[in-house]
Amino acid sequence: MAESTGKPYVIGLTGNIATGKSTVAAMLERLGACAIDADRLAHRVMCAGTRVNALIAERFGADVLTPDGEIDRRRLGAIVFADPVALRDLERIVHPAVIDETLRCLQACDRPVAVIEAIKLLEAGMQRYCRAIWVVTSPREVQVERLMRTRGLSEAEANLRIDAQPPQEEKVARADVVIENTSDLEGTWVQVVRAWNDIPDAEP
Repeated sequence: MAESTGKPYVIGLTGNIATGKSTVAAMLERLGACAIDADRLAHRVMCAGTRVNALIAERFGADVLTPDGEIDRRRLGAIVFADPVALRDLERIVHPAVIDETLRCLQACDRPVAVIEAIKLLEAGMQRYCRAIWVVTSPREVQVERLMRTRGLSEAEANLRIDAQPPQEEKVARADVVIENTSDLEGTWVQVVRAWNDIPDAEP
């Protein structure tokens, strides 16, 4: 594994919106993994002045930019989550750049285990870089509550974003590990530690 090849054992951590992927990623980091947040990388590649930023403005119009040239994510989200074609177009623009950044982060990882947290991990084809796929699930009502609380969305907006994604079962069918994340963090931690202990050469 990592000790002999110089490369980390890579976990692909995914799940639908507001299922608690970041919570699980933080737990894995606490256990010793190098955590890579694809959503944070997406923010970086979309910054004002980047090629991705320019391509988004070209495809969706200057109205999706703030006065200082940054992407207005809420305005862009209102467009793409209501239109599957627009969402696919956005993903075609953003995913390649995010994958490039992710690979750079993996090369810089100096720990035996790395975790790539990405909502579109499977859709973007990033599973090819992973040894195992972990999927985080959560009841729909918990997803809605989290979106309303953490992102300031209305209930209708939260449901629209959830409905724009494939059913959780599709990701679960491709998972090596499933973490059921409700509001019981202790229960989530127990599941994460159990799965961590099954990783070759990983230690809690």
